[in-house]
Amino acid sequence: MRLTDLRDNPGATKKRKRVGRGPGSGTGKTAGRGIKGQKSRSGVAINGYEGGQMPLYQRLPKRGFNKPNRKKFAVVNLGILAKFIEAGKIDAKATITEDVMVESGLVRRKLDGVRILAKGEFDAKVTLEVTGASASAKEAVEKAGGTLTVTSQASAAPAAE
Repeated sequence: MRLTDLRDNPGATKKRKRVGRGPGSGTGKTAGRGIKGQKSRSGVAINGYEGGQMPLYQRLPKRGFNKPNRKKFAVVNLGILAKFIEAGKIDAKATITEDVMVESGLVRRKLDGVRILAKGEFDAKVTLEVTGASASAKEAVEKAGGTLTVTSQASAAPAAE
C-alpha cells in the first residue's frame, strides 16, 4: 500500500452544489431561488416560519413564570465549608462572614448573598454570619456546637436614604 492509494470510502464525501454557474448546470441564472420576492434576495432568514403551518413555538403550551426581582444566592454546602476549615483556608475561631468566604475562594462572588445548605459532614465549632440558611444546616451547625446567624437582606445592602 502506498500513500497515493489512500482515499475516502465511496459516498463519504459529496461534491458541493455550485449554483449560478450557467444554464447547462441546471442551477444557473436565479440559482434555484425562483423569481423575485423576499426569499430570492440575499440576507433573508425567516426564523420560525414553517410554510404557513402553525410554528412549533406557538403549538406548545405556555408554562411557568420568571420572577423579575428574584434573588440569586451563592450556595455553600457544609461539607465544602468543613474541607476549607480543615485545609486552613478559613479560620474557624474567627467569625465566618460572606466576605471571608469570597477571600478564601470558597465562593466566587456573593451575588445577592450566601446561602448555607446542609449537604455533607460538619463537626467544626464555628460562628457563621450569612444571608440565608436551610433549617437543617442551622441545626447541623448548632449540633456541632457553633452558631449560625442569618442576617436580613436590608442589612446586607447599603441603606437608601
